[in-house]
Amino acid sequence: MSFCQILTPTQKALQINVDDKIYGTFAEIGAGQEVARHFFQAGGAAGTVAKTMSAYDMTFSDIIYGKGERYVSEERLNKMLEREYELLTERLGKVRPDGTKFFTYSNTVAAKSYSGLGECHGWMGVRFQNEADSKFSQIVLHVRMMDRENIQQQEAIGKLGVNMIHGCFNSLSDRSEFIKGLMDGLSKDRIIIDMIRVEGPAFAKSFDSRLLNLELVKRGLCHAIMFDENGKILQSTDTIYKKNILLNRGSFRPPTLVNLDMLKCGLENFKASLPKDQKDNIMVLPEISMSRLLARDGDVDNEDFLCRVDLLNALGHKVLITNFENHYQVSEFISTYNKAHEIGIVTGIYNLKLILDEEQHKDKSTGLMGSLGELFGHHAKLFIYPAADDNEPNKLIKSNDVKFPKNIKNLILYLRDNNLLNDIDDFNPEFSGIWSRTVIKMIQEGEPGWEKMVPKIVSKTVKDKNLFGAKK
Repeated sequence: MSFCQILTPTQKALQINVDDKIYGTFAEIGAGQEVARHFFQAGGAAGTVAKTMSAYDMTFSDIIYGKGERYVSEERLNKMLEREYELLTERLGKVRPDGTKFFTYSNTVAAKSYSGLGECHGWMGVRFQNEADSKFSQIVLHVRMMDRENIQQQEAIGKLGVNMIHGCFNSLSDRSEFIKGLMDGLSKDRIIIDMIRVEGPAFAKSFDSRLLNLELVKRGLCHAIMFDENGKILQSTDTIYKKNILLNRGSFRPPTLVNLDMLKCGLENFKASLPKDQKDNIMVLPEISMSRLLARDGDVDNEDFLCRVDLLNALGHKVLITNFENHYQVSEFISTYNKAHEIGIVTGIYNLKLILDEEQHKDKSTGLMGSLGELFGHHAKLFIYPAADDNEPNKLIKSNDVKFPKNIKNLILYLRDNNLLNDIDDFNPEFSGIWSRTVIKMIQEGEPGWEKMVPKIVSKTVKDKNLFGAKK
């Protein structure tokens, strides 16, 4: 039997300190100088630390790194990494022994203040050489600190920073182990990593930023990640900040004509419901959830997920990937970061049945009413897209056609009267009988005709790249 020992922050710092080839600087703003402290306390820090600093004062910080709109931001972090790494290599590049691998660790953090107000989050990064004289590589994280006390948040940042530096020099052979190692000595109850971005020669193809972020969601280290229209990783909570969000949950395996019609009609109906000054402040977000796949299989096919992201990107959409099982959970998540803005959720008639099915909420202590409170209690509303009847394909079912249990009929009336439950009428009836599950089966079995059920760019991409097990 073999055992895997998890090193403490002190042990990791000492391992770096005794390696005379690794040498660098620390620049920390906010939450003390907890990362550098571990290296000093471990002993032998002279073998690792060229300089530590902390420019808390905004004027000092601006003089050193240049002015920016926000001090706790990725922009500020990148300026810190760039400036400190440039100084390090410029001043010591020719005087350090051959074989030296330089690094710079930086963070800019807003920890809990005395007032107790404000968001507790931060940006952390390492710019480093994986080989002597190589071009630099870089890793950047965005984190949220969940501890209640400032001192606990400092401690968590210190551990995570040591884990980052240690991982950059010791754990780049396995993507899963690298992500796991970042949380050594920590838990998601203390700190959430909700974005990771890497670049440079140290990171092999398997360390693609998109795969690393999927790993975060799979491991439950964060609830959601986001891709922009070009497949680039975005910090999701910053992106949805002060935006009205139109959300469509689906498998998008693959995106079909009915998916596009749902988004188109949902957007038109959602826009009509907003005040005049908010009609142009809308972000459309297709959302794919991992929750059911993880519950069923325990793992997720990364390639399959990225295929769907690529296809939605090709259609001009950002994509939200989550581990939320229910609509109310994603509504709660979005509302946390776009307070006082609206959320529109466009969904199909069969999903509406699940949303209002008491049996689906029996494991929740507050039951159906608690779930609906979380769903609608944050300026959210539903837009219901009709569907073909499973028994009568030529018949379309709208919410008025659904026979809900007698005990919730008054609840349905309340939702309608307050415009929380809205039928979509301007849909394209030709698309109502298209189902992703039918399309994917036809693709995998080589059955012709599925091409007419998806946008042209989707059918072309699926064929060109043999996606979803497509047969030539």
